[in-house]
Amino acid sequence: MNPGGKGANQAVAAARLGGAITFICKTGSDIFGKQSIQLFKAEGIDTSFILEDPQQPSGVALITVDDHAENCIVVASGANAYLMAEDIIPATHCIEKAAIILMQLEIPVETVLYAASVASSLGKIFILNPAPVCKLSDELLKNVSIITPNETEASMLTGIKVIDEASAELSARLLHDKGIATVIITLGSKGALVLHEGKCSLVAAPVVMATDTTAAGDIFNGALAVALSENKGMAEAVEFACNAAALSVTRMGAQASAPYRNEL
Repeated sequence: MNPGGKGANQAVAAARLGGAITFICKTGSDIFGKQSIQLFKAEGIDTSFILEDPQQPSGVALITVDDHAENCIVVASGANAYLMAEDIIPATHCIEKAAIILMQLEIPVETVLYAASVASSLGKIFILNPAPVCKLSDELLKNVSIITPNETEASMLTGIKVIDEASAELSARLLHDKGIATVIITLGSKGALVLHEGKCSLVAAPVVMATDTTAAGDIFNGALAVALSENKGMAEAVEFACNAAALSVTRMGAQASAPYRNEL
């Protein structure tokens, strides 16, 4: 058993890479939830806005890994599915102070929309990792500053099957046309395609021997948020994120695979 969860993985990755992180989430009032909070505190993450649901269990996932280090994941959402917009309201002042707001889709889409609207109204950079992928409204997408789907997620969001750099660019431009300033499509071992300021470029990933790809995308997103909060340019920030993700796949586990800053 390993601690995980997309938001948790992203928070731990960002904290280990030097970010000052406040994590908003909901756990069950059970051993998994209590252990998670202890681990977040040990990583230096602000846990002031982590809620316990007395009726729902903490979310869990079963991960199988094939001979090519690719994953198939089944998620039982538990308390994650009960993180509502009203749960975020007490943390509004944290959003006001934050340089970056990073979210994913293991919580209700309505909650993500609320947070995105608040972030947009405050002029904040809002990064959405659209995983697990689902249909997203134009209202949500127009409030997103940066979206970071992988090939499969980009294909499902746009209807364009992403199989190479050319199809990835077509998919990215379609998402950009929804009002998203920057689109980053992660391409696994091939790196990431970046559409930023109207131009597309491919950022290569280091060549590594993959052991377990669990949380690679989460670590990419956490690293990207840290790099952008340090005012790195987009290309440099994506390269930093690719390096962090590449190192993570050489290790087993989710949060456990997140690298520390001195390792990059």
